[in-house]
Amino acid sequence: MSKLIIITAPSGAGKTSIVRRLLEKFDHLAFSISATTREKRPHEIDGVDYYFISHEEFKQRIVKGDFAEWEEVYENQFYGTLKSEIDRIWALGKHIIFDIEVKGAQNIKKEYGDQALAIFIKPPSLEVLIERLESRKTENEKSLKKRIKRAKKELEYENKFDKVLVNDILDDAVLEAESMLETFLEKQTHTKLKDGNAYY
Repeated sequence: MSKLIIITAPSGAGKTSIVRRLLEKFDHLAFSISATTREKRPHEIDGVDYYFISHEEFKQRIVKGDFAEWEEVYENQFYGTLKSEIDRIWALGKHIIFDIEVKGAQNIKKEYGDQALAIFIKPPSLEVLIERLESRKTENEKSLKKRIKRAKKELEYENKFDKVLVNDILDDAVLEAESMLETFLEKQTHTKLKDGNAYY
């Protein structure tokens, strides 16, 4: 059975860096590309980093029920996971890894239950998180303040996920995440048949 690995965190906690390293390590994982209405950054590629779509199209797709989960993360800035993206990856026979925001992660976990492992990445401290966000230099002052405010709120959600991983030193955090994935993906459910044989 194909499984889902949900990596979530407040912005700036390092979830994207960890996801990239996990994809390098596990060739039976595939990245779920989220859809978003936000502006594409210079280094980003449509259909690789995100599916960049208009507000109008995003809202139409909500009405049509095309999303497994979606969220208005910031005012008039939407993110979501298309059901077609999950189907695309499962058709490849791979497990799915998600790099998504906290509420979307909760929704995916709620939908798929034990088929999904949800890992919350947290920074060693709020101060470190703020430093990381400031050092990105991808935000203006107003949007940076919004991001910090949201991150503070999201840090309160850590106990709602299966695992919590502190990302202080990236290499150490990656090793810990690898161990979590190996344990989860190797778990096999076996049920006893009436004749006493187990199947997998």
